[in-house]
Amino acid sequence: MSTPVTTPDSPVRLRAVDAPGQPDVTPALEDLYQGFERELLVPLWTEIGDLMPAHPRSRAVPHLWRWENLRGLAEQAGDLVPVGRGGERRAIALANPGLGGRPFATPTLWAAIQYLMPGEDAPEHRHTQHAFRFVVEGEGVWTVVGGDAVPMRRGDFLPQAGWNWHAHHNATGEPMAWIDGLDIPFQYVTEAQFFEFGRDEITDAERITPERSRSERLWAHPGLRPLSVGEPSPGTPLLSYKWEFTDRALADQLALESEGFGGTVEPGHAAVRYTNPATGADVLPTIRVEMHRVARGAETSPVRETGSSVYQVFDGSGTVTVGDRTWTVTRGDLFVVPSWQPFSARSEAGSTDSDSGSLDLFRFSDSPIFESLQLDRTQHDNRIEGTTR
Repeated sequence: MSTPVTTPDSPVRLRAVDAPGQPDVTPALEDLYQGFERELLVPLWTEIGDLMPAHPRSRAVPHLWRWENLRGLAEQAGDLVPVGRGGERRAIALANPGLGGRPFATPTLWAAIQYLMPGEDAPEHRHTQHAFRFVVEGEGVWTVVGGDAVPMRRGDFLPQAGWNWHAHHNATGEPMAWIDGLDIPFQYVTEAQFFEFGRDEITDAERITPERSRSERLWAHPGLRPLSVGEPSPGTPLLSYKWEFTDRALADQLALESEGFGGTVEPGHAAVRYTNPATGADVLPTIRVEMHRVARGAETSPVRETGSSVYQVFDGSGTVTVGDRTWTVTRGDLFVVPSWQPFSARSEAGSTDSDSGSLDLFRFSDSPIFESLQLDRTQHDNRIEGTTR
């Protein structure tokens, strides 16, 4: 039994509840609760189950978006929506069904498909949100970051720390789509975001199509740091991590395993993390990015983690399980793993649907935030690791 206690014009609403662990419902308790409402006070004993649960209970839910459907809708938007101001970037965000229609994939992560028509320019802007682009198919678009034109091709990962001017231009006769990842929801909830429009058009000098950007020429040499550069910035100075190097690293791990030397995180499961070449840390202060390769027939062990992540199937096919949901996935599909939901994947890829013959999964997460706050926790086979145990 519960008795409503309301005070006009107060957003606080309290109920005197006849339940274990709660005070006896009496007129005096109801009067106390009315006083709390008037003074905008909320007692912990009425909220502790929601505010301090025994384990994370994310509002986000496991969900899958099919790339075929996303790309079809992006093509329609290409015909109807301008890429300039107002249609800002023609970016179409994934909205997790558990987050009330907000354009958030998880409570901390934004994921969107962006679509650029032939010859189009996405106008320049900058923002405090940390961002990246990942290309699952196509080529021909250059992103221009601080005047540095960076080519975008299938499998390339292109990070960009916050507050850098950036624009895009499509130098070909074909449209191109890719995914954007940002920490928009995190900066939104912490009320820390800034945004600024830049130029509507880039210069002819920036409208170039180099094979390698200036950042790659300076930083993309394994194990070598240029002495001409001073203190590192918070985000990686390397603006493109090319697929050929990622692919080779994953292939070498599986080859070493087959030769009996280890090198994989578990049998049939190779994985790499993109890092800042100046520091060895994550590429962005709030986002961790990885690529996973699961050999045909292999299955990853279930894992739970605090914090959330978004996956895109880069290549191959298989089944993935998130919480109590299981899906068959193919190239381009995206799915969400909410906080503390168990995740595993099984590869069913082969030579007909995968260049590598494996299931390749691109993953980004909010792990750096949780590690910085010492809130990280991971569970493998009932064994818990992390700062909080």
